[in-house]
Amino acid sequence: MTLQQHIKNFTLAILIGIAPFNISANEVEESTIDSMLLQLNLNEVSITANRFREMTPVQRLSGKALEKLNSYSVADALRHFTGVQLKDYGGVGGIKTIDIRSMGANHVGVFYDGIQLGNAQNGQIDLSMYSLDNIDELAVYNGQKGEIFQPAKDFGSAGMLYIRSRRPKFENGKNYHLKVSSKFGSFATINPSLLLETKINDSISVSVSAEYLSSSGEYDFRYRRVTPNGEVAYDTTATRQNGDIKALRVEGGVFGIIEDGYWRVKLYTYNSERGIPGAIVNNVWRRGERLWDNNTFVQGTFSKDINRYYRTMVNAKYAYYNTHYVNNDAKLIEVDNRYKQKEFYISTSHAFTPFRFWDIALAYDYQFNALNSDIANFAFPKRHTNMLALATSFQIWRMKIQGSCLATFINDKTQTGDNEGKKRAFSPSVLFSLKPLKNGDLTLRAFIKRSFTMPTFNDLYYTDLGNASLKPEYVTQYDGGVTYMRQWNKKFVRQFRIQADGYYNHVTDKIVAYPKGQQFRWTMLNLGEVEIKGCDVATEVTVSPVNKLFFTIKGQYTYQHAVDVTNENDSYYGDQIPYVPRHSCSAAVQGEYDGWCINYSFIYAGERYSQQQNVRANHMQPWYTHDISLTKEFKLKRGSALKGTFEVNNFLNQAYDVIQNYPMPGINYRFTLSFEI
Repeated sequence: MTLQQHIKNFTLAILIGIAPFNISANEVEESTIDSMLLQLNLNEVSITANRFREMTPVQRLSGKALEKLNSYSVADALRHFTGVQLKDYGGVGGIKTIDIRSMGANHVGVFYDGIQLGNAQNGQIDLSMYSLDNIDELAVYNGQKGEIFQPAKDFGSAGMLYIRSRRPKFENGKNYHLKVSSKFGSFATINPSLLLETKINDSISVSVSAEYLSSSGEYDFRYRRVTPNGEVAYDTTATRQNGDIKALRVEGGVFGIIEDGYWRVKLYTYNSERGIPGAIVNNVWRRGERLWDNNTFVQGTFSKDINRYYRTMVNAKYAYYNTHYVNNDAKLIEVDNRYKQKEFYISTSHAFTPFRFWDIALAYDYQFNALNSDIANFAFPKRHTNMLALATSFQIWRMKIQGSCLATFINDKTQTGDNEGKKRAFSPSVLFSLKPLKNGDLTLRAFIKRSFTMPTFNDLYYTDLGNASLKPEYVTQYDGGVTYMRQWNKKFVRQFRIQADGYYNHVTDKIVAYPKGQQFRWTMLNLGEVEIKGCDVATEVTVSPVNKLFFTIKGQYTYQHAVDVTNENDSYYGDQIPYVPRHSCSAAVQGEYDGWCINYSFIYAGERYSQQQNVRANHMQPWYTHDISLTKEFKLKRGSALKGTFEVNNFLNQAYDVIQNYPMPGINYRFTLSFEI
């Protein structure tokens, strides 16, 4: 693509995002990570930090808004975000992965407390492993954050999900906080949890969180399939089998502050055993697949402002992932394999402010990954990754311009030495933001970015599948948008916000699997090319008809034209790529009055196709769900509180699949009781 074409697409994206809306916007400013960490409520301590204006589209759910959603895991909550697709294989313990703006799950960086979660084996992060019980905020960014003081990895992905766990919070005069809760629901679900926070002194606090989840995963579903000529092949009701799960999550953290800085250490471990229910095909209801996960990591962060001109931050992490997969299905080849991943990561970031309007940042990251397995003829790959990022930003008047470039160098080694490879890639970006009005209610923004994802160990080295010569998969993004936000005190309308973005994404060298000529023997090739044009619109309004009565109404809409443009001779050239609906939307209404809270949410996904060809045989009907919940909080003595919540999910009992042949649950219930002191 020529420079003129890049400029044309960039300008077009800006016009798409701005033209339909004659409105104003003010991005809610986000504190830097250091100020967010210092929510310790320390007596007589006042902390300030530089604040960075958002320069790229961002969506957040935090605090009470996150608690009100009818969600078990992080993945469930993300259904309410625009431009986000989830692959959900059904049930409480079903695997769930995220895709932003149809670029693919491997282009989404998932960060937990500021450090990226990794899976060098297949690049997929299963969000069902991360509960909402100990989460303070979820934030989804397109492009990257408008903040340059960050690790090099934060510049690398086309889309990012930031998961921020709860930091210790204490009421005045208290040095501890305890919360005990338990959820009971359909499918024999039991989900108790415990949170304990203590203040060691005015500078150090400790947090421990634990949660257990048990569910049978058995639910009734309707199985109906129609042949291409319109005849009904199957129409019956069955019970979902082998979808059970038992999981234990434990995490602990130590949080400290120092003069003009902070530090923290986090230990996280997740252990689970679950069934993999598999696809419902040809009246086969039961599968013999089982999966054991043991994921543990320890990570730490240290950040300090040396003076007004210079800040520094160090991140480090060690992770160990142990996966055991068994398939006892007598009709298939029996499998019993173990995979062990090791990851070591260290990062150092530096920010310089020579003038108040000019910031410069430099970051270097190093990461080591190794994968072992008991599979025959396994390559035992090891990967050394070096990342160097340089960024700068200028803020003049009410305008801010930011530029960055990430250079990534990867060196792979295998036990045999036959498939070793060196790869390098670059990820430049330019971001622009403008507040044309003096009151700051209106924000205009645009960005252009070229990012990449490296082939995974499975892509490169999996026996009879890998291709060590694979190139990185690139995405070029263009985005233009506008945000308007206004707040009023003691009026009927308390807050109004609307955000709209138009975008164009171009994916090249997409990694796909092709047959090699013999059955069950495939190879990975760089053949795919995808064009994505779309727009995201999100709005929110809060009203207060009478004192203590508040209603918040939220709505999101996404349009995506994501088509395969690899080869004009392909029968699916120009067709919508699998599992991406043209139209999707969600809505939520929340009402609060004197300790009572009612929440209603609606999610809709339009028609999709399960395969590359957009033909009737691959067509999937639109689906929707309606959820409702009622919560009452009782204030007790000495600052304690008792809260109960009753939820009815999919209360119209809609039968639907997110993934073809993986039926989702119908109407289901949940009751939550929690005590806090």
